[in-house]
Amino acid sequence: MLLSETKFEQPCPIRDVLDRIGDQWSLLVIDALDGGTRRFGELTRSVDDISRQMLSKTLKRLEQDGLVKRTVYAEIPPRVDYDLTPLGRSFLVPMRSLVAWADHNHGAIVAARAGYKGGAD
Repeated sequence: MLLSETKFEQPCPIRDVLDRIGDQWSLLVIDALDGGTRRFGELTRSVDDISRQMLSKTLKRLEQDGLVKRTVYAEIPPRVDYDLTPLGRSFLVPMRSLVAWADHNHGAIVAARAGYKGGAD
């Protein structure tokens, strides 16, 4: 197998990561977990407008990517805690920078969209 063939089998790291964390909910869930361990119900209340089904799906994807740790306790009723892993915690710094940039520049972006006349492709 040629080196160039293996290169195309692996996804682009930037696109791969940004596609996963750039969805509608992942950043909000990560932000909610920044305060420490949370139970599912706490996360549901912390992330406005997220359905239980979407929160469950988002947590599973973040767990799959190694950003969130899920701990199940054998209690009655069962208790499940969610927390950021060291990898998830390492994402907080660039995430905060991105959020700050978006907050600072949102007005300019909205104005640019409003003034956009379009162009010939």
